[in-house]
Amino acid sequence: MTFETQNIPVAIDARMLGSHGTGVATYAQALRDAINACAAEPFHVVDRTCSHGLRSSGHIERWYRWCSAWSDRPRTLTPRAQTFWGRDIFRLGQVYFDRHGSLLDLEVKNPPGIVHWTYPLPVRLAGWINVYTVHDAIPLNAPELTPIDGRRHRALLKAIIASNGRVMTVSEAARRDIVDALGCSETSVSTCLSGLSASVDHPTMLPAGLLPGTFFLAVGSVEPRKNLSRLVEAYQASGVPHPLVIAGPRGWQCEAIEAFIAKTPGVVRLSSVSRDQLLTLLTAARALLFPSLAEGFGLPIAEAMTLGTPVLTSRIAATSEIAGGAALLVNPESAADIQAAIRRLSVDDRLRSELATAGRERARAFTVEAFGARLKSFHARLLEDEGWINRRTTLSAIS
Repeated sequence: MTFETQNIPVAIDARMLGSHGTGVATYAQALRDAINACAAEPFHVVDRTCSHGLRSSGHIERWYRWCSAWSDRPRTLTPRAQTFWGRDIFRLGQVYFDRHGSLLDLEVKNPPGIVHWTYPLPVRLAGWINVYTVHDAIPLNAPELTPIDGRRHRALLKAIIASNGRVMTVSEAARRDIVDALGCSETSVSTCLSGLSASVDHPTMLPAGLLPGTFFLAVGSVEPRKNLSRLVEAYQASGVPHPLVIAGPRGWQCEAIEAFIAKTPGVVRLSSVSRDQLLTLLTAARALLFPSLAEGFGLPIAEAMTLGTPVLTSRIAATSEIAGGAALLVNPESAADIQAAIRRLSVDDRLRSELATAGRERARAFTVEAFGARLKSFHARLLEDEGWINRRTTLSAIS
């Protein structure tokens, strides 16, 4: 690490750091670990109303927030140890954006640096280089696959770019999709391939009746984007003797999908699994089946490969990129194609062994250390673009 970059403070929003079970939460934790690997311990931007688990807003709180959003004064964060404390800043930011169409300014009496927002939030830390992770372009180019309001999301991303915010995304495929959807310049969006930590530190017992290597696994929220209805249809038609385990919470528009899953023989539904249980299932599965219709990254692919589990995934831009030639690719819109691939994974142990070996090699790109190295290079480019490296070097020389 250069002298110039190691002295630049880095912060991260802490909204998702204590959460589990979502891709954004896993990403936030990996980003924090990567910052630790490439810089000093990051400052955490904390909203007291989130961290204290306060009850949902009542009418008075919502009315107060609506009135407070009239003011365009910056909201002050209080520095304490490695934390920048604010109150109601994230929800107020949403209301402020709805009223003004711009980002809510935050300020803190600390030397400026780089702040990472793990999701596109309508806030900015004044005087800092603000980096917003946009995980995919699905609300923009496939709004039928998400409950997110695509028009508002588009307006927010444009406001972020207009405020000189830096957009970072998790794959080159996602970057191209975001640039195309927004019609922005190529330089407005940067790729920093994500990483993860997927070691099974606390293995759990498998559910009754499941043995290692005897079941297929699908993971993720039950929602149309995950293509589970077509996967279950293909599994049923394949006639393989191995159970299909579907692990993940109920999601958007899940009712019909859940009903189809429930009536299909051989399918085991696990709606509530901990992080340790998920990693135990991934380690023990015969293969991960992940024929998603749209992704920005495809976290389960990287997790399975890290754990040495063969992967079946979609022949679409993002998942193909993350698989890196180490997965069995299928047309996600063809039940017949998925069915044939399931049959191959059921009987072809040589194929499974080859996929597992190739997957472990590919997974080296997703370690926290590799993520940290990419992040370090990204930070250096940011500081050079902003002229901060030379400025800090000059100030250090003077002092």
